[in-house]
Formats: sequence, C-alpha cells, structure tokens
Amino acid sequence: MSTTPDPAASSPASPLGAARPAPKTGSRAGARTLAVTSGKGGVGKTFVTANLAAALALRGQRVLVLDADLGLANLDVVLNLHPKLTLHDVFTEKATLDQAILPAPGGFSVLLAGSGMVEYSRLTPEVRDKLLHIVEMVRPRFDWILFDTGAGISDVVLFSISMAADVLVVATPEPTSLTDAYATIKVLATQQDRREVGLLVNQANRVGEGKLICGQLQQVLQRFVGARPGQSFKLELLGEVKSDQTVRQAVLKRQLVLEHYPGSDAAQAIKALANKLLG
Repeated sequence: MSTTPDPAASSPASPLGAARPAPKTGSRAGARTLAVTSGKGGVGKTFVTANLAAALALRGQRVLVLDADLGLANLDVVLNLHPKLTLHDVFTEKATLDQAILPAPGGFSVLLAGSGMVEYSRLTPEVRDKLLHIVEMVRPRFDWILFDTGAGISDVVLFSISMAADVLVVATPEPTSLTDAYATIKVLATQQDRREVGLLVNQANRVGEGKLICGQLQQVLQRFVGARPGQSFKLELLGEVKSDQTVRQAVLKRQLVLEHYPGSDAAQAIKALANKLLG
C-alpha cells in the first residue's frame, strides 16, 4: 500500500464548489470526504458532525463518521454508545475493521476512537500510515466519510484534516472562538494550500449573524491569506444554527436533535446544511 500523496490522483467534486486535489487515500473511487473541525473545543463540533451524518443518511446516503479526535474522543458519549471495539483495537490488530465499524442512531455508521490514549496524542509515522490505510479501506463502501477531528492545530488534527477533500470549520460568535477559527483557517490555507473552506456558525444569537461573521472573517483572510498575486481565498458560509434549547436537551440526553426534535430550528438548520452539501 502506498501512502504517498499522488498529485495526479483524481478526486470527487468538492461539495464546497470547484474540485480540488485531495490527498490520496487509495486509487479506488469512493466516498466524498469532509473534515469537521474547530479552532477551540466546546463549540458543538461533534454535535454538528453526528447530526449532519444523520441528515445525510435521511437523504439516502451511506455515511461513516470516523472519530479522528484520537486520545480525547467523545463521539461515543454524544451518541450514547458503549463500544467494546475502537480504532485502538484495529491499530493493534485485536479486531478487524468490520468488527469496529458500528451502527449509530440516525442510520449511519461510526468508527470510534478510544479516549485517554496518550500514545495517539502526537502524530507518528505508524499512526499516520494506519489512518491512511483505514481510510483507503472504507472509502469504496460509503458515499460520505465525515472526520470528527480534534480542536486546534496539532499535528494529529492537521493530518486528520489533510485526509479530507473539504473542510467545515465550526465556530460560535464568541470572540475567542472566532479568533481561534481564524487561526485554524489561516493554517489550513498556508500549510495545506486550501483556497476554499466552509464555515458553520453555531449558537448564533439572531438570524443573519452567521453571514455577518463570515463576511468579517473573509475580509481578514483575504487580506492576509489571499494577498499573493493571482490567488484568492473563499470562506463559504454553509450553515447557521441559532441558539436552541432543544440542542441542550438533546446533548444532555445523549440524543440526536434530528431524531428527537426534528421540527426544531437546529434540526432544520442541519438538514439545510446537508442539502447544501448534496448540491
């Protein structure tokens, strides 16, 4: 198995717009890949990932959520799952990939990471190669792979993002979240040469706040990231989820808001995000 990115490898069309070359995770055609990330923790990244997976599944898509928050995973908590097998077991060959892929509420599949695994807190060649191999193996079997990454810009987070053709950054209107979101997007633009990144503003205080925030970030990013001649940078607002009491209730109950509060504003916003990704 080759794990060296192939510049000539073709990739599926980008759900954010024009196609862009994706790091090679195998020569076989397969799933569209989206990394859901954030500059800081506590902004609802995993909540968005899980409910987006459910929304895509409702549209007939075969979806796998890969818990790429190695060492500090909490996707199992959000979904109220108690897995006996995780990525760690696949890495150590105590379980097969098929055994570790589990059905989740919402009609999608998950590949969960173990929590508290210190050995995965830094990116080693072994961890990198094993992740690439796993993605290569699952791509032909799904329509979408969502990477629920850790927060921030550690080596593990950035590598997880690099495996995806597209990126969705989740942020809230809080100044610290926006500052960290800007820093994350800037790193993705400069280190991974991404010219387009999606944004979802969670916990918006009013309708239209996401559009305002996206415009402000776009101005700063274009000034500092797209300033080179012949280059531009696009931050696309893909969704806005208003503050919604049903979200808190769903999180406390470890439920999907899409399943248990399908008529809520939050559920409708996530469905709109899925529709936009599907074109």
